[in-house]
Amino acid sequence: MAQSINITELNLPQLEMLKNQLDQEVEFLSTSIAQLKVVQTKYVEAKDCLNVLNKSNEAVMEMMSQKIQQLTALGAAQATAKA
Repeated sequence: MAQSINITELNLPQLEMLKNQLDQEVEFLSTSIAQLKVVQTKYVEAKDCLNVLNKSNEAVMEMMSQKIQQLTALGAAQATAKA
């Protein structure tokens, strides 16, 4: 947990150390934000790809269903012809 520091009581070297620590934290947080933005972009791209694949999969499933219906009808017609 962060400690509260009264900076008016710090001497110059201590202030410099504090500034360096804060600079490091800012750098770390900036890097983390940049990484999160990259991950967010990849997530959105993956989500969009899944939507495209799902739509393609619907067309494929529909075509498979049509082919199965055709084969079923053909099998029934052949069975009727043999009878």
